[in-house]
Amino acid sequence: MEEDIYKTIAKPAEGELFKDKNSKFYGYAFPVTDEEQIRIHLEELKKKHHSARHWCYAYQIGTENIKYRANDDGEPNNSAGMPIYGQIQSFELTNILIIVVRYYGGVKLGVGGLINAYRTAAQLALESAKIIEKTINKKFKLEFEYKNMSKVMRILKKNEVEITNQTLELNCVLEISVRKSNYSQIYEVFDNFFGVEVHEL
Repeated sequence: MEEDIYKTIAKPAEGELFKDKNSKFYGYAFPVTDEEQIRIHLEELKKKHHSARHWCYAYQIGTENIKYRANDDGEPNNSAGMPIYGQIQSFELTNILIIVVRYYGGVKLGVGGLINAYRTAAQLALESAKIIEKTINKKFKLEFEYKNMSKVMRILKKNEVEITNQTLELNCVLEISVRKSNYSQIYEVFDNFFGVEVHEL
């Protein structure tokens, strides 16, 4: 795998219902980039499934500085969150949250049964998701006078560089996002471009 590519999911996905001894497990997968989004998805699912017993989850965010967490939400230690997290790892994903909602069916499944149920529900959610590859990008800011606009734009277009933000006032300020492996090359082009100031973000 190239070092500046990572896999995540394109949009939220819901897996098929998994049942074991009357307990029902619903798996959901969400693309996320920060903990605030995770909190919102959890709250929404708790409202949607307000009579469920457990909302166990695992997430991983980041591409170079990875942050992850596995939460058993009242189930026996490591019987829910870690099996869910294991699926994130086996699908090699990041920037993802998986929540498995459990309705208790009155019969205990035992730790082995729980591990299997949470793992399977997470797997079903991921199998129904669209997995995509994204590049790890670095951002920087270009500042220049209007007269250089067409030259700068030509370089950006030629190198397929994405502009993420622009402010056109006295000077032109463009924020651009460059694939990590092309970063130093593009940085150098602009660094050697007379009349363009380059700032790392």
